[in-house]
Amino acid sequence: MLEILENLALVGLSIVMLWKCSDWLVESAARVGRRLGFSELTTGLVIVSICTSAPEFAVSVMAALQDKDDISVGNVVGSNIFNLGIILGLCTLIRSMPTNRRLVLRDGGILIATTLALVLMLHDGHLSRVESVLLLAGLAGYIGLLIFGKQELDEELPEDPMTWRDPLWLIAGMVGVVGGGELLVVGASELARMAGVSEWAIAVTIVAGGTSTPELAASLRAALSGRSGMSIGNLVGSDIFNMLGVLGAAGLIRPMSIGSDAQGSLVMLVGMCVVAVGFMRSGWRLSRWEGAVLLVAALARWGVDLGT
Repeated sequence: MLEILENLALVGLSIVMLWKCSDWLVESAARVGRRLGFSELTTGLVIVSICTSAPEFAVSVMAALQDKDDISVGNVVGSNIFNLGIILGLCTLIRSMPTNRRLVLRDGGILIATTLALVLMLHDGHLSRVESVLLLAGLAGYIGLLIFGKQELDEELPEDPMTWRDPLWLIAGMVGVVGGGELLVVGASELARMAGVSEWAIAVTIVAGGTSTPELAASLRAALSGRSGMSIGNLVGSDIFNMLGVLGAAGLIRPMSIGSDAQGSLVMLVGMCVVAVGFMRSGWRLSRWEGAVLLVAALARWGVDLGT
């Protein structure tokens, strides 16, 4: 019993570290985005999404280094489902959010294409170094498309100029995120062992939810302030970065293999992406009932994963 409590405390501490340190990263990144003249949507897609994905990056890379492939891949798959289902669903329940052609057709299309490509790579249960290089190349191309195709500010960002302290907060945030990621991998692995459930089930639910707390905070904050472009852009960009950048880097460290219990979650991920982008396209707006559908679907998948 004491060992269970110790590992629960370790997981809780790691999630708090990831939340707080990622918040430092996001705040600094948003100011950098304004300084560079990015639009609200581009800031969400590029800078905020990459920084909020720092916990996923830290956890998946640490797991790859420790030969825990199910945690490494499951963290990304689960985080993407969590982002599009639970976080986007909650944000849309707060208020319906308008979308636009650029977000849906360009970024939504890339999200679906990336998801299908990843599932195809993992259909045999393996992710090779060659496939990982292709993922990283895709990330470089996507970031280049966003940066060199950026438009003038289309939505006013709050006045919050970059200061000399921002680089310090950026470094502190990175250190904290790496440390929190290490603790989360250790704690989650032990909990899975003691509970008798697979590491994949823990990774695709508890670990994924923990590493997605920065996206939850950033997107809810943006939704409450009426900045739908940054809220949705952060989630779409994070999902793309998770698949191309996080798994690309983890798979480059060492080829990875996953168990057969991952197939259901991979199918769910494809379905969630297609449905979410379809909802964004319908009337160029995400309604509250559509958000409720996404939320219920993601929670139901959690129940299935934890029950197996």
